[in-house]
Amino acid sequence: MELEAPQVSTWEGYVDWRNKPALRGRHGGMLAASFVLVAEILENLAFLANASNLVLYLRHYMHMSPSKSANNVTNFMGTAFILALLGGFLSDAFFTSYRVYLISAVIEFLGLIVLTIQARDPSLKPPKCDLDTPCQEVNGSKAAMLFIGLYLVALGVGGIKGSLPAHGGEQFDETTPSGRKQRSTFFNYFVFCLSCGALIAVTFVVWIEDNKGWQWGFAISTISIFVSIPVFLAGSATYKNKIPSGSPLTTILKVLVAALLNICTYKNTSSAVVNMASSPSNPHSGRMESKLETAKASTIAETPTSHLKFLNKAVTNKPRYSSLECTVQQVEDVKVVLKVLPIFGCTIILNCCLAQLSTFSVEQAATMDTKLGSLKVPPSSLPVFPVVFIMILAPIYDHIIIPYTRKATKSEMGITHLQRIGFGLVLSIVAMAVAALVEIKRKRVATHSGLLDYPTKPLPITFLWIAFQYLFLGSADLFTLAGLLEFFFSEAPIRMRSLATSLSWASLAMGYYLSSVIVSIVNSVTGNGTHKPWLSGANFNHYHLEKFYWLMCVLSGLNFLHYLYWATRYKYRGTGTTS
Repeated sequence: MELEAPQVSTWEGYVDWRNKPALRGRHGGMLAASFVLVAEILENLAFLANASNLVLYLRHYMHMSPSKSANNVTNFMGTAFILALLGGFLSDAFFTSYRVYLISAVIEFLGLIVLTIQARDPSLKPPKCDLDTPCQEVNGSKAAMLFIGLYLVALGVGGIKGSLPAHGGEQFDETTPSGRKQRSTFFNYFVFCLSCGALIAVTFVVWIEDNKGWQWGFAISTISIFVSIPVFLAGSATYKNKIPSGSPLTTILKVLVAALLNICTYKNTSSAVVNMASSPSNPHSGRMESKLETAKASTIAETPTSHLKFLNKAVTNKPRYSSLECTVQQVEDVKVVLKVLPIFGCTIILNCCLAQLSTFSVEQAATMDTKLGSLKVPPSSLPVFPVVFIMILAPIYDHIIIPYTRKATKSEMGITHLQRIGFGLVLSIVAMAVAALVEIKRKRVATHSGLLDYPTKPLPITFLWIAFQYLFLGSADLFTLAGLLEFFFSEAPIRMRSLATSLSWASLAMGYYLSSVIVSIVNSVTGNGTHKPWLSGANFNHYHLEKFYWLMCVLSGLNFLHYLYWATRYKYRGTGTTS
C-alpha cells in the first residue's frame, strides 16, 4: 500500500518569487518580514543621509540662494513621497511589491551614482567662489546632471515607500488573532527601523559630509542602497507575494461612472413611474405601488451596506454599456476607499507641523547655544532627538503599552488604529503650543541680553529647549505614521492595499507643500502697509515665529475636531477591529 504524501495548503492569491503558489508554513511570517525591516533601515539611511543636509550642499557647492535651495529640497522631498502613490499603484496593478522594490532600489542606486560622480569631480560643479570669482549658480548641463540624479533618487524612493510596507504587511495571516498581532508589531517596528536609518544618517553621515566631503556622504548612501538589494533578495525563499489584480483606479472610476450614469439615466424614469402610481386617474396604481415595493426590497437584498447609497446605483440598475457592469464587491471596495479619504485628509496638518522641524526649528536652534560640554552639535543633527525618542518609545509601546491595554479593554487590538492616530494629532497640538512658548522664552533672552539686533551672535540659552517640541512631534509621528500604515493596509480591499498604504507617504508630501503655502499666505496677509511680514527678513530674531506657532496650534486643534467627526462615525471592516 502506497502512503499518500501530506497535502500542503497554499496561500490563496499569493505566489513565491518563482511565481509558484505560496505554501503555508514555508512562506510568510515574521522571518520573511524581518528581511523587509533590515532593508528599510538601509534604504532610509540612503535617502535621509542626503535629504537632511541637502540644503547646505545646494547653497555652498551649487551656489543657489537660500530660498531657492530650500524650495528645491522641499520639492525633492515632496516629489519622493508623492511618487509613493505610483509605487503602490504598480504593486497592485501590474507587478508584485517584490519586483517594484527591486526595480526602485536599482533606480535610486543609479541616481546616487550620478550625484556621487558630480560631487567628486570639480569640473562637474560650478567654480569655487573667491574674491576674484563671484559665485555662479549651477546651470546648463551641470544643473541637468544634478536634477537627473536627484529625481532618479526621488523616483526610486517613491517606489520603495509605495511597495515595501505593504510587502511586509502581506507576510502575515490576517485570518488569525496571532497573525494580526504580528502584523501590528511589524508596523511598529517598521517605524522603529525608519528611525534607525535616520539616526545613522543625521549623525554619522552628516558629520562625514560636513568634515570629509560630500562625495563620501553620497558614496555611503550609494553603498547603503546597494547592500539593501542582496539583503532583500536573501529573504526571497520566505516571501509570499500578492498576485496583481489589475488597476484599482480602473475599478474606482468604473463604479463612480456607472453610479453617476445610472442616477442620471433612471432619475426621470423613476419620477414618471411615481407620478403615474400616485395619480387618482390611474386604475393600476395599487399594483404599481406593490411592484415598486417588491423591487425596492430586492434592491436592498442585493446591496450589502446602506452607507454611500448613491454608489449602489452602479449595481441596482443595469448600465447602458456592458463595460460598466459592476459587482457588489467592487462597489463595496470603492466605498471603503471613499471612507478612508477623510481620515487621510485629517493627517495633512500634522505633517505640516512636522515640516517645521526641518525649517524654523533648525533656525531657532542655530541662534542658541548648541554646545554640549565641549561638543558643538550642528543644527542639521537636531532630528536626532525625535529619532532617538521614537526608537525608545516603539518597543515600549509594543511590549508594554499594547499588552496592558489589551488586558484592560479585553480586546484584540487594545488601542484601535483611529485612537492611535487621534492621540498623535493631540500630541501635535501640544507640540505647537510648546514651540510657541519656547520661542517666547528665546526672544525674551535675546531682549534681556541685548542681542535682539545681533542675529549672528549665539544667545545665552541652551538649544536643548528646542528638544521639547522635537520630542512631542516625534511621539506624534510614531503614533500617527504606524497607525496610518496599519489602518490603510487592514481596511483597504486586498487588491488595493499597496496604493492605500502609500497614502501615508502622500500625506507627508502634502504636509510639506501645505507648509510652504501657509508661510506664503501668512507673509502676504501680515506684510501689508507699514507692518513687516511675520516670517521674513534677514534678522531671525525679528520674526514673529511665536504667533505662527500659535496659528499652527489653532489649526491643529480645528483639524482634530474635524478628525473626531469622521473617526467617531467610522466603522471598521477589518477582522479583529472594533469601532
